[in-house]
Amino acid sequence: MAAIATAINVLGVLFLSHAAYEHSLLTSASTSLPPTHSLLPASLDPKITLPLDITLETLFSVLLLCAGMVLSSADLKPIQWRVWAGTLEASQEAREVKEVGVGGGNPYQALEERAGFWDVRGVGKATRGWMDGGGDKKGKGRA
Repeated sequence: MAAIATAINVLGVLFLSHAAYEHSLLTSASTSLPPTHSLLPASLDPKITLPLDITLETLFSVLLLCAGMVLSSADLKPIQWRVWAGTLEASQEAREVKEVGVGGGNPYQALEERAGFWDVRGVGKATRGWMDGGGDKKGKGRA
């Protein structure tokens, strides 16, 4: 697969360089035309348009290059963040803080602590504990 992807990339580069060469010939040929009454330089003359074959060749080469890059990339693997984070937490090596910002166990610890956020679960547990055991029980028998 790598040889096919490399061949597609080479073809894409060849087509793209040929389209760029033709485009440069087109602009250099336009400067040799007799001057018009326009105030624009010959390279910006609106009468000179890019031929369709150069446009199609450029688009085809870019398409080939994109396909070649996709084919030559490594295979994607499914991300299993739970497994990765669990392995990282269980590893003694990862728990050791080697320097500031390196190591230290759970990479999601900052998210789990939720600094600056209201702890809804904690408040819910406290409220349930208060209602079950230590709070006013007048409201429990209402219908």
